[in-house]
Amino acid sequence: MKIVDLDRDAIKRGLADGALLVIDVREPYEYEAGHIPGAVAHPLSCFDPARLADLIAQDGRRPVFACAAGVRSVHALAAAQNAGLPIEAHYRGGFKDWYAAGEPVE
Repeated sequence: MKIVDLDRDAIKRGLADGALLVIDVREPYEYEAGHIPGAVAHPLSCFDPARLADLIAQDGRRPVFACAAGVRSVHALAAAQNAGLPIEAHYRGGFKDWYAAGEPVE
């Protein structure tokens, strides 16, 4: 399994320049309580490789998984790679790092 750890600065740059698609794999109630601006919800608990493949194909940006602290995002990487999807990156600090740094939240 290939894992590329991205930090907050890399996520911020990727969002600012439109290069990254942040895919939030937390549960819906967590996402609704607050998420990184522009992140799309795709809960790990109901992981759907086909839906995810469609999302990535339609969007065109580099997909990056994010969760609360970087654990579920690694599990999502494994699931995606096992399904043949070309996703290698995740936000290693997750939403907790983002929020703790005072970054904007939707």
